[in-house]
Amino acid sequence: MPDSTLPGTSPRPPESALGPLKGPVFRMLWFTWLAANTSMWMNDVASAWLMTSIGPSPLWVALVQTASTLPVFILGLPSGALADTVDRRRYFMATQFWVAAVATILCGVILLDRLTAPLLLALTFANGIGLAMRWPVFSAIVPEIVPRAQLAQALALNGIAMNASRIIGPLVAGALIASVGSAYVFVLNAALSILAGITIMRWRRVHQESPLGREPLPNAMRVGLQFVRQSGRMKAVLLRIALFFLHSTALLALLPLVARAMPGGQAGTFTVLLASMGVGAIIAALLMPRIRAWLPLQPRTVAGTAVQAAAAVVVAYAPNIYLAVPGMIFAGAAWITVANSLTVAAQMSLPDWVRARGMSIYQMALMGSTAIGAALWGQVATWSSIHTAIAISSATSITAMLLAQRIKIDRGTEEELTPSRVLKVPEMQEPPTAGRILVRVEYLIDPKRSGDFQALMQESRRSRLRQGALDWQLLHDLFEPGRYVEQIVDASWTEHLRRFDRISEADVQLRDKRLSFHVGEEPPRVTRYLIEQE
Repeated sequence: MPDSTLPGTSPRPPESALGPLKGPVFRMLWFTWLAANTSMWMNDVASAWLMTSIGPSPLWVALVQTASTLPVFILGLPSGALADTVDRRRYFMATQFWVAAVATILCGVILLDRLTAPLLLALTFANGIGLAMRWPVFSAIVPEIVPRAQLAQALALNGIAMNASRIIGPLVAGALIASVGSAYVFVLNAALSILAGITIMRWRRVHQESPLGREPLPNAMRVGLQFVRQSGRMKAVLLRIALFFLHSTALLALLPLVARAMPGGQAGTFTVLLASMGVGAIIAALLMPRIRAWLPLQPRTVAGTAVQAAAAVVVAYAPNIYLAVPGMIFAGAAWITVANSLTVAAQMSLPDWVRARGMSIYQMALMGSTAIGAALWGQVATWSSIHTAIAISSATSITAMLLAQRIKIDRGTEEELTPSRVLKVPEMQEPPTAGRILVRVEYLIDPKRSGDFQALMQESRRSRLRQGALDWQLLHDLFEPGRYVEQIVDASWTEHLRRFDRISEADVQLRDKRLSFHVGEEPPRVTRYLIEQE
């Protein structure tokens, strides 16, 4: 089945896994993403290892991952809304300089010997703000610079960058911690972040302002949430990604303690285990075109979840590093398979105008479930043991994902989300500058087809609300059974006009279906009103 939907059709033939790297812009930004994620992993490894020394209980160690990922859950939607409305190049560049500043502060605190467990969590949280800011904008940029046919491969390559950094970052961090100390990990982190910011400066992207002006942030956030709420495909993907990361995060959150408990467990042990997971993820990312052609999306997510769960148990109970390393390789391969599959499905479910907001909500589900899962399994490990916590998370992950497959949130075919310019935009010499707009569309239908028409109008409701309408109602004339009035409310005249920019080919097809019910001699009558009193 295509990765863009949860329902099933015939798989597409495999594409070249490295094809997108032929594009110079994607190649430049890919190396930037590699540097950014290397910095992130260096920061996470150094912070987690520091916490084992200053706050060695399982809960405090697990809270490092919570502090790193929680900002994405809190700030993801505002960040996505900004990325959909401001210059993405400058915004992406600013995120890198933010991360560099936080790393510099953390380095200074360590050198002054003022670091405490709460302060480490606070600075880890501040570093996570940079992650929250940069992820939605990068997610929105990728579809701009690669053809749609190469989007899955581009996202897989981003996964390779993430997991190559999972190898490079921990190895470099571990070497620095063992040789000169943790402070210098953050020095290098700052340097890499500055280098990434300067590289982004070289990208000559031209930002095009909307003729309607920049969308206000509160309204942009509302529309983003509303689109996802009315999209069955996005809700299906969000459910699965949240369940997967809620459970799979147990292994990563408790891995420092698993490594320390092994014979001769040191920072190098932790580093090798993380690097092994990265190797598995890179191998799977290179094989993703074949994996996608071999397994449809839903069986692929279940199989990936099962493999990850089994591998986590192997690592947890491994008596030595030699058995744990293969387990981490399989865990990494399963992790990237599930994550890439669901990320592609989310990207294909979003039009460009709301992509950053939609992907920020996706990332909020991912990181929010990761933050909750890290705290949850850390507490379970405190009450029981590290091995027991990972075993419980593995067993429940398979059960939860199997149950998720039974929830038929959306079973339609892939929609054509390309913007359409078929509908004429209304013009006024003196448009209202304030006040809500009420739009009424009157249909005359055969009363015998009322049931089918009302079912179709539920699709219309979801379509109008996805475009940003504040409210939608369907009125039925009590004295004329064949007369229906569709009523839509927009926040303002400007927001009403924005909806015309958001009408897709799928929306035009839905309009044609509505018109097929209309039996009047004239087209459905459309009237617009300014709501002056409420």
